[in-house]
Amino acid sequence: MRILWVKANKLLPARSGGDIRSYNILRQLARHHQVTLFSYYDGRPDSIYETELRQHFTNAVCVCTRKSTNSHLKRGLDYLFHLPDSRPYAISRFSSFEVREKLASWYSNREFDVVVCDFLDAAINFPELLTIPSVLFQHNVESEIWRRHAQTESNLALKYFYSIEFRRMIRCERMIVRKFHHVIAVSEHDRELMARWRNPLQINVIPTGVEVALFKSAARQLTPQALVVFVGAMDWEPNIDAAEFFCSEVLPRIQAKIPEVRFRIVGRNPGRRVQRLKGKSVEVTGTVPSVLNHLQEAAVVAVPLRVAGGTRLKIYEAMAAGKAVVSTSIGAEGLDVHHGRDVILADTAAEFADAVVMLVSDESLRQGYERAAVELVSQYDWPIVGEKFSHALQAALEMTSESAGKEVVGGRGI
Repeated sequence: MRILWVKANKLLPARSGGDIRSYNILRQLARHHQVTLFSYYDGRPDSIYETELRQHFTNAVCVCTRKSTNSHLKRGLDYLFHLPDSRPYAISRFSSFEVREKLASWYSNREFDVVVCDFLDAAINFPELLTIPSVLFQHNVESEIWRRHAQTESNLALKYFYSIEFRRMIRCERMIVRKFHHVIAVSEHDRELMARWRNPLQINVIPTGVEVALFKSAARQLTPQALVVFVGAMDWEPNIDAAEFFCSEVLPRIQAKIPEVRFRIVGRNPGRRVQRLKGKSVEVTGTVPSVLNHLQEAAVVAVPLRVAGGTRLKIYEAMAAGKAVVSTSIGAEGLDVHHGRDVILADTAAEFADAVVMLVSDESLRQGYERAAVELVSQYDWPIVGEKFSHALQAALEMTSESAGKEVVGGRGI
């Protein structure tokens, strides 16, 4: 297959869950297919990034939009500029005339067998009529994340803002999901949400994966400290909320029974809200070259998410590293995990604290969860996931071609 993969924002370095997922699936697809990665990004032209990207993907095409919204002030002004737009800012801000022209040319010339729109935000630049079989890769159901933000936020001003964005997002997301010929979700839960908007037979579920061999290297036997580790990009609101929830409501309960316990927050771009969590028993690392050493030192990996969507790579990575995981149900949503066997699910602060205390205190119990975790995650190595993704693209291509005949025409634009 000749595959065009369209990605808003830079793919490298692949640190966020979505970028890690995309990078590894692309790497597997490139082994068997002709893949062109179209990466467009804001800011100044970055020749180092573009050169590195082409080292990984020979046919990569890059466009710098030259938009500058990286400061809070500029992002705020940009939001006000887009306020009259009925589309959510999280999508409308990625609109680019140059990107639209490039995609329109490719569609017009039909240079590819199938096109993958990676994440919802790239969809805004796709042509009104999709004349090539086109697949939307939905890492999350974005409207569900905004709904949960609006539901859980206590600040009234933010709650109002989240409510507006939720209403805009659900209208826009529904339209985009219907527009593409096929959709790939990362969990059955997300598939069920989107099945309200279109034929579920046109939605495939491809599970998330993990680089098993890499994280297995972190599973060397050490005597773990009384250390609880949380891994995640700390400029993403659900992760910030999770860190605050753990420090304010869970950690004091653990310390009442294990005074020496420490909590380590590992992830890039921690802002003021995260930095102020620092203390005698709370560490904030910021960006790290690799999470492997931090996982290796942990007795327990915590995933205290209260707002999320899609699936969390951090859970499978921790499992591949041979670590016991305590997560909220939302944190583990959509993953093939089993409470009481390879993970502990806890949704209240008291339940979460009790689970961590139990695992830190009982080595035999903890080791049982560690062995079960490694056994489970071996089924989700990236080559296995990549092959499933390839089959899904082929099926989408065949299904679309059969239904539309020689002339493939997609839905209307957004």
